Amino acid sequence: MTFEPFAFLTDIQELLEAGGPIVRVLLVIAIALWAMIIERWLFYRHSMPKLLAGIRTNWDARAEHSSWYAQKLKRRFIAEADRRLRGPLPMIRAFVALCPLVGLLGTVTGMIQVFEVMAVLGTGNAREMASGVSAATLPTLAGMVLALSGMYPIVRFQHVVTSETRHLRDHLVIKD
Repeated sequence: MTFEPFAFLTDIQELLEAGGPIVRVLLVIAIALWAMIIERWLFYRHSMPKLLAGIRTNWDARAEHSSWYAQKLKRRFIAEADRRLRGPLPMIRAFVALCPLVGLLGTVTGMIQVFEVMAVLGTGNAREMASGVSAATLPTLAGMVLALSGMYPIVRFQHVVTSETRHLRDHLVIKD
């Protein structure tokens, strides 16, 4: 047994061929989804602390905190931080919700392929029918796995947004 460092690429290619065009669509969705997840993770890891520190510094540098204008400014700071912290989270949620639906579309198209084989060749050609059943089940599996893989980051990111927004709101207090 030899070690092939990129043998998994052959497996991915076989999955793409067996699953039909819908699995290719899911691959594109997966790349976009995970690019956004990685971007958010990097943002929370590197940019978020600087963003929140800058807002806290701007608030602490103010001479007064109790006026009507200061309260509006506080709301604006919190709203801006919340908007920046959320970033593409709605899009990530949409992609995660879309994955099982695209997988279901693959199931429907695969079953249509099975029915076409049955209509043309009858039920005697098990190999062609099995190919259609495979094309029907693989997109569903891929869509569900992709959706499940995106659920944890969504929950974690939402927790970060809620927690950091609450901490910021608690920090921006009236000091006068």
